[in-house]
Amino acid sequence: MELVIALADGPGAAGTMTERIVRLFSYFTILSNVGIGVVSVLLAVDPARDGRLLRVAHLDALLCIVVTGIVYHTVLAGTVPGLTQAGQLSNVLLHLASPVLAVVVWLLAGPRPRVDARTVAWSVVGPLAWIAYTFVRGAVVGWYPYPFLDVGELGLARAMVDAGLVAAVFLLLALAALWADRRLPAAPGGR
Repeated sequence: MELVIALADGPGAAGTMTERIVRLFSYFTILSNVGIGVVSVLLAVDPARDGRLLRVAHLDALLCIVVTGIVYHTVLAGTVPGLTQAGQLSNVLLHLASPVLAVVVWLLAGPRPRVDARTVAWSVVGPLAWIAYTFVRGAVVGWYPYPFLDVGELGLARAMVDAGLVAAVFLLLALAALWADRRLPAAPGGR
């Protein structure tokens, strides 16, 4: 839906359609929704599908989508004025429905157990890479996907602190998933 909106609206403030599309896929929200969508389809087709890469991708996608919901509702809600009806619907789907459904499905269907310390450690690679990409690209083009990471407005130190706070939330959620995965009953496709 967001891609269709971007294509229909044209380049806007981005200047070119290429930049508009790159910006769209630079949002953590978009990447986390794509990630949880891909992993969900793979596991829906074959709940017994397993492997280190899938375990990491699943945990990473689950944590990223939860972080998306948390950050949106605690920091970003109401900061984008004048959303169209399609934008409002997209907003609800991306920031509320997707995170809540992802957690509910994980709690009910797993697969479980699949989270261990190694999986947790590898799950932080993607978000850390995104943070690095965001700061490097922002320094080059002068655009940051979220106001709490905007080095031009906040300065590098404050933006890094904000990124560190989000990373800390991610790690706390990862540890909670590790704890829960060991205590919840086995679900289809578990070890």
